[in-house]
Amino acid sequence: MQVIGGVNPVREALSRGEGVKKILLAEGRDKKNITDILDMAAAKKIPLEFQNRAFLDRIYQGKHQGIVAYLDEFRYAELDRIIVDSLPNMILLILDGVTDPRNLGAIIRTAHCFGVRGIIVPKRRSADVTPVVMKASAGAAIWMPVVKEVNLVRTVAYLKEKGFWIYGAEAEGGINLGELKVTGPVALVIGGEERGIRPLMRKNCDFIISIPMIGEVSSLNVVVACGIILYDMRRKLAGEV
Repeated sequence: MQVIGGVNPVREALSRGEGVKKILLAEGRDKKNITDILDMAAAKKIPLEFQNRAFLDRIYQGKHQGIVAYLDEFRYAELDRIIVDSLPNMILLILDGVTDPRNLGAIIRTAHCFGVRGIIVPKRRSADVTPVVMKASAGAAIWMPVVKEVNLVRTVAYLKEKGFWIYGAEAEGGINLGELKVTGPVALVIGGEERGIRPLMRKNCDFIISIPMIGEVSSLNVVVACGIILYDMRRKLAGEV
């Protein structure tokens, strides 16, 4: 059982129907901005319980906005199920060692906004999908399939067999993102916060791409870089440029 907190994560969990077991509200909380949540909970016959804020603070470490929910444990997806109908405009995201749960949550939120079909993470050296990730994703983790794979290099080889082109993102030395021509389906590899893409993963990418920068800071936060590249790829796959 996991606990999520915050209006948006709880709302998304109810909308998706992802095993919400109970909702807790802080005593005296204003109900104006959560009437839809209360209506959905009533329709689904999900128990609603009032507790003091100190209790909510103890069971959820973060800003819960006076509402938390108990959910079933997060269920990871299977790769074959999300690529069964791999279309030319499909984008997958491979995270090679993103270990900060807030970064993972923000990436999931960004990926969901740009229509990424699923996110692949390694079983080791990666953040798990936890309540912190759920909160940072603003509930998008409820909707985004996340796959855990033992060996990302083998996963990349398998995706190539299925017709995917593998693009790796590096801070420098790659093809200028603005000049890149994108052919789908696509799997975009983003490296970890500290070391980027591992050398063996880099070697197995079809293309290495970089975001051109003119400022004094030499690199972008992994979340920002991911968002810029996904936006560019989505536009190109849609034929907008």
